[in-house]
Amino acid sequence: MKRLISAAVLLGAAAHATAQTGSQGDDTRLLREQLEQLKTQVQALEAQLVQLESAEQDAQPEEPEAALQQEATEAAEDGIRVGGAVRSNISHTSYNDGNRNRGGDWALDTLRLNFDGSISGIDLSAEIRHYDYMNVVKYAYLGYQFNERWRSEAGIVPVPFGNSPYNSHNFFFSPNYYIGLEDDHDLGVLFRRSRTDDWQLDLGFLKNDELGGVDGYVTDRSNRYSYDVVGMRAPQEGIYESPQMALGEYNTAVARYAYFLGRGDIQTEVGVSGLRGGLHDGLRRAGNYQAWAFHLNSDYQRWNFQFQHSEYRYDVDGFDRMAVGAYAFYDSIAAEASSSTINLAYSLPVDWGPISTLQFYNDYGRVYNKSDGSRDTEMNVTGVSVSAGGLFIYFDLVHARNQPFIGGSMSGDSNEIERRFNINIGYYF
Repeated sequence: MKRLISAAVLLGAAAHATAQTGSQGDDTRLLREQLEQLKTQVQALEAQLVQLESAEQDAQPEEPEAALQQEATEAAEDGIRVGGAVRSNISHTSYNDGNRNRGGDWALDTLRLNFDGSISGIDLSAEIRHYDYMNVVKYAYLGYQFNERWRSEAGIVPVPFGNSPYNSHNFFFSPNYYIGLEDDHDLGVLFRRSRTDDWQLDLGFLKNDELGGVDGYVTDRSNRYSYDVVGMRAPQEGIYESPQMALGEYNTAVARYAYFLGRGDIQTEVGVSGLRGGLHDGLRRAGNYQAWAFHLNSDYQRWNFQFQHSEYRYDVDGFDRMAVGAYAFYDSIAAEASSSTINLAYSLPVDWGPISTLQFYNDYGRVYNKSDGSRDTEMNVTGVSVSAGGLFIYFDLVHARNQPFIGGSMSGDSNEIERRFNINIGYYF
């Protein structure tokens, strides 16, 4: 390029000299010869420049800026995002004299962190929760997408069972949650077929519960988010006591199948779920357990309808009652029972400042046919949830009997209906 510029300068100088000496014979002829030579040199240099530019194009991306932009985009997509929530809870109850006399209580509910993203095609999803009384990992698993239909997940994974992701609309879930059949998480591996047509399938093998099973080296097996069986209840044991005889789930196979029907404004998912696994007392196999469910989840315009019937059974010789644990709290459940839930919700879009959606709902659940002779568990929740940007609030009026966190136990023997008015305020980021 420098030689080309120098030649151009000489060419200009020669032309200028020619203009000044046009009538001086020999000098003019000499300058014309020099001008022709310079033209020849410029043409040769131009040819070399074309060859150099062609070689540079072969050695570099055609649009290096576009390539850099693509790399920046890929880097932005290939990473882990951090989110979470801060939640507080206001409650007024009929079953706690102190709470009622104070006009209710307001306390921190949850501080949580979520990690979601992908690095080099391997996905990560995890949630850590802090409560005043415990710190827990709700779930933490790695995922890999084999193709457009199939993916795998391994770690503390959600157990695919029943209406998904929840068989409820309210803050307290349904009674199924308190017997380990809703929003449960265990250590294992899943294979999921996504809904690319009219059906979906989840298959899984769960090695043990999220705390490592019956001898998972934890100080308190009730410090967990999900309800799991942690022991056998002798007849003389209290329903809230730490179990004298340990027990843990292991080697569980689980499957969930859903079929989707759609006609006009009606979209319906119909499915069946089942699981079966072993129970271990720390030394040997002590029995087995199983559960199955039929579930339906249907949307019609702004309405949502859910129905689920479930049955479970723990087979341990000589025991009709199991100990369960969660939220730093032990409870008891019948070794065998049935459960039915029916829920209805209506979503109303609004434009009230930051408020965008109101969802009104009524969720009803019942656990019955209990093998330990305890009375039925019933819970009815009437409420509304409010969406306002990052803010999400539940207003729930709960009426229940023999229901955990509503003044009772899953193995309770009360005939009294207890009441709880609850407001849960959460900011999600």
